[in-house]
Amino acid sequence: MRGPAQEEKPFTIGLQDDGLGKRNPFESMFFRCEACNRSGASDRLACDSQSFGLPSSRRYGNERPSPLPEQAMTTVDFAAFVDALADVAAETILPFFRTALQAQNKSTGGMFDPVTEADHAAEAAMRHLIQATFPDHGIIGEEFGPLQSDAEYVWVLDPIDGTSSFISGLPVWGTLIGLLRNSCPAYGMMVQPFTQERFYGDGRGATWRGPGIGRQKTERKLVTRRCSDLAAATIMTTSPLLYSCDKLEAFRRVEREVRLSRYGGDCYAFAMLASGQIDCVIESNLKPYDIVALVPIIEGAGGIVTCWDGSSPAQGGDIIASCCASLHAEALRLLHG
Repeated sequence: MRGPAQEEKPFTIGLQDDGLGKRNPFESMFFRCEACNRSGASDRLACDSQSFGLPSSRRYGNERPSPLPEQAMTTVDFAAFVDALADVAAETILPFFRTALQAQNKSTGGMFDPVTEADHAAEAAMRHLIQATFPDHGIIGEEFGPLQSDAEYVWVLDPIDGTSSFISGLPVWGTLIGLLRNSCPAYGMMVQPFTQERFYGDGRGATWRGPGIGRQKTERKLVTRRCSDLAAATIMTTSPLLYSCDKLEAFRRVEREVRLSRYGGDCYAFAMLASGQIDCVIESNLKPYDIVALVPIIEGAGGIVTCWDGSSPAQGGDIIASCCASLHAEALRLLHG
């Protein structure tokens, strides 16, 4: 609803504090227009007369949007909202972890593809919060059908990425919360509730937040390491069993050239890439909800994510993520034979 008329004000951007005395890294993403008093919670995130942009990747031919619109703005606390999504997912999921929770098989053939009551409950809780706060936004999730998937802003959710690890009691699963703007990954968070870690980024920067020395809340910038030679690289994939025969042979060509190859990890492997712990992650046949949230984190840390053919990973498919462009190019060459 429009507020009372206000006199014109100078162009200013309000900053949010993240609780650690630093600028919120997502301060430029969502705004409330002081001229019309609209916000995402009650209307369309910005007034009809002015457009504004989220960061988008240049890697696939899309230029990042121009600087902020020349209009008086104050920040809607986007980071607090995403943290609320993460909180509601964590509160729903954690009571089920390392219990006698039963998993159903949602595969129609082939390998066991587990889904649990925790998956359904967490996605339902996140969807409810998004719809209540941003009714014009779309939602794509793993467990339920798409909602307004052609909207300008679309949330992409995977309540438990790594359900096989989850039901095995291994803490290498996570909740993925991604945001597309005009089909381009613009923001992502990976939440590991058991270890109390959050990895998030907007394509221009990425951050880890979690327990530090003495379990004190700690935050640090994520930066990939600069390993340009496969012979010195560590790579990961979830499981060779998930590949078709021809794609497995392509993966093996890369694997034979690296220093160390590790299996398992799902979304946590991508987070370790962004953290500078490993150098490359290769996966086959991912869905959008498996990768959208991870793209802005890895790119924000200085890495690169594409499909095996070099195209955008936003729609899923065969995915490769690397710490730097030179290693990425070398791995792609081997994948192509």
